[in-house]
Amino acid sequence: MTVGRVGALHRYPVKSAGGEALRTAQVGTDGLVGDRIWALLDDDGVIVSAKRPRPWGRLLDVTARVNALADEVTVCVPDVADTAAGSPEANGALSQWLGRPVTLTRTVPPQPVLHRWWPQEPGMIPDWVTNAIPGTATRTALPTPAAGRFFDGGTVHLITTAALAALSGRHGAAVDPRRFRPNIVAELPADPRPGQRLRIGPEVVVEVTLPTPRCAVPGLDHGGAAPDGLLRTLARYHRAEIAPFGRATCFGVYAAVVTPGRVRVDDDIAAV
Repeated sequence: MTVGRVGALHRYPVKSAGGEALRTAQVGTDGLVGDRIWALLDDDGVIVSAKRPRPWGRLLDVTARVNALADEVTVCVPDVADTAAGSPEANGALSQWLGRPVTLTRTVPPQPVLHRWWPQEPGMIPDWVTNAIPGTATRTALPTPAAGRFFDGGTVHLITTAALAALSGRHGAAVDPRRFRPNIVAELPADPRPGQRLRIGPEVVVEVTLPTPRCAVPGLDHGGAAPDGLLRTLARYHRAEIAPFGRATCFGVYAAVVTPGRVRVDDDIAAV
């Protein structure tokens, strides 16, 4: 039964950098081809993440796109000529932009950890994190559900227009979906539930795994949005249970790919 359609597709070739809007995407068993295949490492070998806004929030102003014909990723740093990911020029431009030495890598470290900052807004720290101090920086382990990808917790991230509309109403202003860095913006009447399967277009089937816990990133200045207290709105209205761990502030859902294939903007979405 058709329940909605694909409103937008996004891919983020470099973790925590701005992505690219797509009209069509190939989806493999480990998510959108080309999604989060590169990341930056600091000089301690820790994965750079805008989850720690200082000093890494400026990475959100960098964009990246996949050049499929050349099998490479182009990195676009503001006011600098485009460079190829993995090149000394890209590392130099990114280091200068961020104010610290960084190196792009496609190799996920054996025990990956990333930079994170715990927001001060009440409710933004998940129940299962018992030793976090609001307003402090830390390092946390990076789950690796797919080899060679820098994912936080799911291979596909989906948000719905219904949830966006409700959030915008509660927030008192339109919320740009790019603040949540989704792969798929789905025109659905409600968020799908964990365990629910969706057919997206004629080929792809995904299964929802869990709600997406939110970090500091949606509250940062990026995607055309300025900081505006969005985290407070999220924490007030979007606490969700993630069994068996406890409650967290969530928006959107993670999904696993059951059947790979190609998806396109305007494809039908069906419950299966």
